[in-house]
Amino acid sequence: MVGAGVLTLPYAMSMMGWGPGTVILLLSWMITLFTLWQMVEMHEMVPGVRFDRYHELGQHAFGEKLGLYIVIPQQLLVQVGTCIVYMVTGGTSLKKFHDTVCPSCQNIRTSYWIAIFGFVNFVLSLCPNFNSISAVSFAAAVMSIAYSTIAWVASIGKGKLPDVDYGYKAHSTADGVFNFMLALGEVAFSYAGHNVVLEIQATIPSTPEKPSKKAMWKGVIFAYLGVAFCYLPVAFIGYYIFGNSVQDNILITLEKPTWLIAAANMFVIVHVIGGYQVFSMPVFDIIETFLVKHLKFSPCFTLRFVARTVFVAMSMLIAICIPFFGSLLGFLGGFAFAPTSYFLPCIIWLKLYKPKRFSLSWIVNWTCIVLGMLLMILAPIGSLRKIIVSAANYKFFS
Repeated sequence: MVGAGVLTLPYAMSMMGWGPGTVILLLSWMITLFTLWQMVEMHEMVPGVRFDRYHELGQHAFGEKLGLYIVIPQQLLVQVGTCIVYMVTGGTSLKKFHDTVCPSCQNIRTSYWIAIFGFVNFVLSLCPNFNSISAVSFAAAVMSIAYSTIAWVASIGKGKLPDVDYGYKAHSTADGVFNFMLALGEVAFSYAGHNVVLEIQATIPSTPEKPSKKAMWKGVIFAYLGVAFCYLPVAFIGYYIFGNSVQDNILITLEKPTWLIAAANMFVIVHVIGGYQVFSMPVFDIIETFLVKHLKFSPCFTLRFVARTVFVAMSMLIAICIPFFGSLLGFLGGFAFAPTSYFLPCIIWLKLYKPKRFSLSWIVNWTCIVLGMLLMILAPIGSLRKIIVSAANYKFFS
């Protein structure tokens, strides 16, 4: 649940301000916890049937073909986009680690660090399924808590900047509006578990006496307490210390103590290695299923090796071409994560359970749908503007 998006939350706060930023951060936490509960509940809503994939739940709600057309593109966009962002994150964190421990060494371009990070994922991508990456996933979870804690502890240690400014750093009203839209997407990107929650729940044994949803819900509660522990201190303390001078990755803003910042960046690297595997595994499943069922390839190691290597290579090349961490987070958060995390579970819930009009369930679900759709429309606009401005000033392989 705790992803690299936590590192950009102080930057998002700087574009929203104390009041709106606090409301949006807490509201997002509550909405996504609610929609995650819905997905856990719907996993076994039909006796004797388990919806082990997001698209299977969509097919049950909307029909065999329409369900696929609605869910698969959104889910693929989330998972592929997250893999690209994690490539960027891994590469920039490697560069920061190198520059921190050896400031006098020759400067190595960010694109090379992204390629180095990509080669690690070439090897790990050959793991067959979720259970086979449980150790990597556990290490990633520990690392996420570690680097999040370091981010806010190191910020406190640095102390509030003497000239800290909490005002909007936009040069005009239009800049302020677009920056606010970008920040909405960055917050949305931080809540990413919905896209793999059913696949994870599928690994939990289930009986009529002990359905999987009970164990899964305990796990969700534990995860969301971890999310609150990681996200809120980083967002609020990071913004309090640095104000609007904070960068889109708070670990890049922090410089000292050197050993602690170097360790934090190494923790990020370990985390995004695990995160990349978690988000790429459903993509591998979709690709390999398509190749076997529709193109009649034989399921074998060669097929797995080629398909997964090509995907990792493509995500690495895109990351090298568009290494804009904050802007990518904002775009994907709005365009991809808002539907799958904020309102698509609500639509499916209304479709399947049909709560009475104007009942509490009906009102809450429609509120989430409206807010989620606004997020999906607004966040990509601000993010695309930022990407275009950044690309205009970016030197390829710099």
